[in-house]
Amino acid sequence: MRPDEKTIDVESGQSRLWVVSELYYPEETSTGYYLTRIAEGLAGDFDVKVLCGQPNYSARGTVAPKHEVHNRVEIFRASGTTLNKNVIPFRVLNMLTLGISIFLKALKLFKRGDRVLVVTTPPSMPYVVALAALTKGAAYILLIHDNYPEILIACGKTRQSSLLVSVVSYLNRWLYKSASKIIVVGRDMWELLRAKTDGLDVPITNIPNWSELESVSPADRSENKLLRELGLSDKFVFLYAGNMGYPNDLESIVKCADGLKDRTDAHFVFLGAGVKRKWLENYVSERELGNVTLLDPRPRSEQSDFLNACDVALVSLVEKMTGVSMPSRTYNILAAGKPILALTERESELARVITEEKVGWIVPPGDSEFLRKTILSILDERESLREMAVSARAAAVTKYSLETALERYREELRT
Repeated sequence: MRPDEKTIDVESGQSRLWVVSELYYPEETSTGYYLTRIAEGLAGDFDVKVLCGQPNYSARGTVAPKHEVHNRVEIFRASGTTLNKNVIPFRVLNMLTLGISIFLKALKLFKRGDRVLVVTTPPSMPYVVALAALTKGAAYILLIHDNYPEILIACGKTRQSSLLVSVVSYLNRWLYKSASKIIVVGRDMWELLRAKTDGLDVPITNIPNWSELESVSPADRSENKLLRELGLSDKFVFLYAGNMGYPNDLESIVKCADGLKDRTDAHFVFLGAGVKRKWLENYVSERELGNVTLLDPRPRSEQSDFLNACDVALVSLVEKMTGVSMPSRTYNILAAGKPILALTERESELARVITEEKVGWIVPPGDSEFLRKTILSILDERESLREMAVSARAAAVTKYSLETALERYREELRT
């Protein structure tokens, strides 16, 4: 049997599909949420099994069973350190220990003819899983949420000319060449992967992530309890909700807020955590920004409440992120019917969605003055928000639903 031939489960008559991810149920942080919904959504079409680690993000501290069946999916959890991911040495140790554990379990569990869907989080995961799959005669499909080494370059962690970039690029060519298929989550990512796989015979397809329509919907601003709690019901609120990491341009937003201190009708809310959170806290404190509120992360179950606690949602990426990543929170902002003010390059998937759906504004990363002028324009033209809100929700329902994404996964994983 060749690796591209499917293993059929004798009892169910279904082909076997492994989903491999560091994060999975009960983890609800972005990657964990998406991979859980993919696996469970495909359980009626494939014999789905999951290989993952222990929760280490929103559900950190929870010790999940090493083996269980949940929503028709058989889950195998590998052991590994779960140290604080925001400390770089600890994150590296987590990747190493989990990688070794995943590799050993994969060698034991994978069978010839299995199909393996592996996500690029953490970045070491695809190489480990690819090696195990090839060793056991299984075919693997790459699901790319972040492109390496490009994200390291964009975040200023290495240079294009560095040895690290050369090594990762070399390993990527091997990884791509041996894959049966590559799935990306943005058109800009598809374009980048086409260039990176030039000369290799590997199919690439784009399947965007989706809106959580079952739990996020537009709600009357006047009834929003978070706005009432914060005393912001009479303010025009700009909300940044999500990861505060190196790829996110928080600096331009807060510097813009600093330049708008005299606009007492506008307020900025930051909700989330990440490596830039401490810097943000210090900046707000040192500059005594009374027009900025910082909030801790809130459960995914409260998304509809906090995403509706604004007039305009903020999404930001630093320069050189085109083709590298697509902020998944964008789709839930659409589901909440909120206009989007994005700091991103115009070729990015984020910019394309905003432009195509006519749901917001695009500002170049790093340009706080351009951002300030855009915000002043928004404040002067508030009536335009109503039409954007309707368009945003319509896009979420018609283009970015879970069922739309799952149908694409079924189609791609059957071939």
